[in-house]
Amino acid sequence: MNLSKSLYTKAIQCPKALWLKKYNKEVLTPPDATALARFETGNVVGELACKLFPNGKEVIFTPDDFNAMVEITKKWMDEGLEYIYEATFIYEGILVLVDVLKVTPDGLEIYEVKSSSSVKDIYLHDVSIQLYVLRELEYSVISSNVVHIDSKYVRGSELDLNELFKIVDVSDEVDALQVDIPAKLEEFEIYLADKENEPNIEIGSHCNKPYECDAKEYCWKIQRDIPEYSMFNIFNIGSKKQIELYERGIVKIEDIPDDYPMTAIQKQKVQNCKNQSTFIDKESIKKFLATLSYPIYHLDFETFQQAVPEWRGISPYQQIPFQYSLHIEHLDGTIEHKEFLGEDGVDPRYELTKSLVKDIPTDVIVLAYNMSFEKGVNAKLAESFFEFKNNLLSINENMKDLMFPFQKKYYVTPEMKGSYSIKYVLPSLVPKMEDAYKNLNGIQNGSDAMNAFPKLSSMSVEEKRETRVALLEYCKLDTLAMVEVLKKLKEVTDD
Repeated sequence: MNLSKSLYTKAIQCPKALWLKKYNKEVLTPPDATALARFETGNVVGELACKLFPNGKEVIFTPDDFNAMVEITKKWMDEGLEYIYEATFIYEGILVLVDVLKVTPDGLEIYEVKSSSSVKDIYLHDVSIQLYVLRELEYSVISSNVVHIDSKYVRGSELDLNELFKIVDVSDEVDALQVDIPAKLEEFEIYLADKENEPNIEIGSHCNKPYECDAKEYCWKIQRDIPEYSMFNIFNIGSKKQIELYERGIVKIEDIPDDYPMTAIQKQKVQNCKNQSTFIDKESIKKFLATLSYPIYHLDFETFQQAVPEWRGISPYQQIPFQYSLHIEHLDGTIEHKEFLGEDGVDPRYELTKSLVKDIPTDVIVLAYNMSFEKGVNAKLAESFFEFKNNLLSINENMKDLMFPFQKKYYVTPEMKGSYSIKYVLPSLVPKMEDAYKNLNGIQNGSDAMNAFPKLSSMSVEEKRETRVALLEYCKLDTLAMVEVLKKLKEVTDD
């Protein structure tokens, strides 16, 4: 059996995904820009973590000759090299590359490097198969470890690798997993031995945990024709009710019995879908609108994250704002627009904050969609830049959430598909804007923006100019959408 540690962990999540990867990978969904950025981050973190184990050598990855990688690993071990990066071993077709192998007189130490901020269960399976292979090859392994990012670290003037990374000894946990590995390998081998027949494994919570499977689109939509908005959107995947309905062959919301036991919110979602009806609680919407006063400042941030913080005062995976859009709506209906987009290659936070407090007075209503995000960004900026603290906290005190009436189900349409995300609310309330985001050039969602900004420095002059224009147009549309949604709320209460 030919199996790598990545394929082993894929099979742990779902053996069918392993089979598809081997024999029908054309049906798998290719990684999107966000996934590719995550892989790139993993590579950067992996290289940086090696500096914790200095003076080692890296086994160069040669996919057409793994045996050569095994030989160079053995050679360096025999020579007494203390640290080997990507140390390579093969046992009965199982290939493992150990991120960092420490060779000591007492035995070997395994270090698996991850760019996440915690030790996840799937990482233990990753390390366990490495331990299994090494033990079967009759090496003595004295410890197994996961090296991960410490999200509590705050960068000073220099990057401190010993503070950035945490090393967690997981020897006991991976030792406990050893007893099950032979049976799992036998199970996977049985699946892989049958090249003609795809495994019949039902969908379920494993399709999303620990990662969304790249076979999910194939298994759910192509094989089972599960609609975009289905019973799974009403009941949590893996919940007792969801499992019960699925076992009864009920997937479409229209097929859920009227007398099926549901919460009030679940029942409302089901009835709205069945009746294709719109529900509007005008009185509650009026009460929400009464909390607003003009001028209204519609605010939206765009942010990105860094696993390895480049600038002082930033923690790993902290939301770093680099852009905002502000539509200012006056009582007479006039609209102003203001915006900020940071320069690439430098910490954008100070200039953004200075511009923000200049553009937003301390005594006005600020409207955001899902305001907890904007409030969180402001609060972090207030911690970092004391001179603007009072202004930023005043903005937070005066902030209102446009998501509130949709979250509370004051306004529900079938087109919202049970969601209060702006992605569904906007086209439902403002049909003319249904294709507004699709018609944007280059940047069409928050993930696009988040991935584009850090890459500006490496772009050509023309590509950078086009990307900056695209970023501005996208963020501007976010706050314009809020203006239009609020306008619709006022219209339905005027009827």
